[in-house]
Amino acid sequence: MRRVLLVIRAFWSLLSGRVTGEQLEALLATTAVDSRDEHSSVPKVVPATEPSLAQQPLTQSDAITLLAALQREARLIDLIQEPLENYEDAQVGAAARDVLRDSAVVLERMFALRPVIDRSEGDEVETPDSANAGRFRFVGNVQGEPPYRGRLVHHGWEASILELPRWSGCSEDVSVVAPAELELG
Repeated sequence: MRRVLLVIRAFWSLLSGRVTGEQLEALLATTAVDSRDEHSSVPKVVPATEPSLAQQPLTQSDAITLLAALQREARLIDLIQEPLENYEDAQVGAAARDVLRDSAVVLERMFALRPVIDRSEGDEVETPDSANAGRFRFVGNVQGEPPYRGRLVHHGWEASILELPRWSGCSEDVSVVAPAELELG
């Protein structure tokens, strides 16, 4: 579960511009496998160097608007930012179920995600002659020119619409993803 949350955090860091693709690639390229954690057979990955994250000035951004919608309607950031050490896996899973379901509703409404290839994983498929790296990722023994024929590992995703809500805040609130809530007595 922690890996899934880490992937989501990395995705949103890239989408929001807090981390560039080059910075993430540099971080991944400079990681070293450390000793195995005493409670796990999985190697612990430790960054060899601290990446320097260049700060970009904040402006109104569709990425922040999307993030705000996912927080408002699915509480995605609350789940990701919650320290999980004090919770059992079953508790995290129960909380994640609602957040994932509600996030899927938001993504469907705003992007209507559809498979790039509408076939089942494991099916044999053939690419078109114009197969490109933006639509297909080829793994294994890649030789020659398209069309390629192989086993579908993942069908991919593409947006069939783009309907983000319009941002209506003021300039000093461009970075606010969720406003602070106060209960007044």
